[in-house]
Amino acid sequence: MTDSDDDPEGRTTIRPGRNFEREYRLSTEEAGRFLIDLGNQLRDGEELTIEGDDWELPFAFGEPAELEIEFEGVGDEGLEIELELVGRPDESGPDVR
Repeated sequence: MTDSDDDPEGRTTIRPGRNFEREYRLSTEEAGRFLIDLGNQLRDGEELTIEGDDWELPFAFGEPAELEIEFEGVGDEGLEIELELVGRPDESGPDVR
C-alpha cells in the first residue's frame, strides 16, 4: 500500500499509513477564512480535503467531533482551540443469520 500518490499538478496526496503535520503562522483574517471553509465542509458533508502548496489531505470523518478550548491567562495570555475528528470506519459489521 502506498502512503501517498502524486497528482498531475505535482501535489502529494496524504494517505492512511502516514503521519503528517504542518504548522502555519497566519493573519487572523487568513485563519478565520480557513476556519469558515473548514466549518462549511464539516457542516455539508462527511468528507473534507485540506490542501497546501504541494500536498492534499482527503479525510472521511465520523462522529463525534471533539472540541477542546484552553485558555492560558497567566503571563503571555493565549487561547488554544483544538478540533479532533475521528475517521469514518471503512468496514461494515458481519451479518447475523
